[in-house]
Amino acid sequence: MPLTYQEYLKLEQLLSLQEPRSDGPEQDEMLFIVIHQVYELWFKQIIHELKFIQLAMDKNHQADIFHGFKRVLSILKVLVSQTDILETMTPVAFNAFRDRLETSSGFQSSQFRQLEIILGKRNKAVLARFKQDKKEYEILSSLLQKPSLWDSFVSYLDKQGYNIPSELLNKDYADPLVSNPELQTQLIKIYRERSNLMEMCEHLIDLDEGLQEWRYRHVKMVERTIGIKMGTGGSAGMEYLKKSVFTSLFPDLWEIRSSL
Repeated sequence: MPLTYQEYLKLEQLLSLQEPRSDGPEQDEMLFIVIHQVYELWFKQIIHELKFIQLAMDKNHQADIFHGFKRVLSILKVLVSQTDILETMTPVAFNAFRDRLETSSGFQSSQFRQLEIILGKRNKAVLARFKQDKKEYEILSSLLQKPSLWDSFVSYLDKQGYNIPSELLNKDYADPLVSNPELQTQLIKIYRERSNLMEMCEHLIDLDEGLQEWRYRHVKMVERTIGIKMGTGGSAGMEYLKKSVFTSLFPDLWEIRSSL
């Protein structure tokens, strides 16, 4: 028998994974499940693409680097647009099934934490949420010991002949990212001398800004749906989300703006 579309995409299994828990079930619970499952699929693809970009940086394959950035940035636009669909759900509709979520929360998304770690958000405290899941705990622990996208970019610049501070090339990858004035001097030089590398820097800014845009839309969606209530699963809800909106992934690239 030849392979079919249904078999290749495992559609029977995929379309059986939406299981509302409310009585009836409530109309909007299906939307809630589908949207979040789709988010997780896009997170999976972004993680896949970011690892591809890091590998391309390691191999000095510039065309692949730009191609990878283009795809990730396009996916981020889709993530933002999906918020429009979720916002068609009213507070009353959400509260009709919210209690069925019990302790589940988006804060428990291992893939989003993986994405953050790869992008450079290094915080060992995040592991505490996954102690009960050995597999996810090990994945996150392993990623904390590997170079972030920013670390890979800095190493790439070193290979391009720029004077990168040794402490950035020989660091504990689990440490949080901090800005570095010496690196900023080299970045300013790149913006003035190397248009191709400047474009790569701008793609990193696009990525940072794109994620912040998604976070902002997510915050406003949560605010219009549950207001200032505690988040599902006992999470901090709005207060935590608001703090995360304007946290930059690549502070050095933002700090040089006033010097260009």
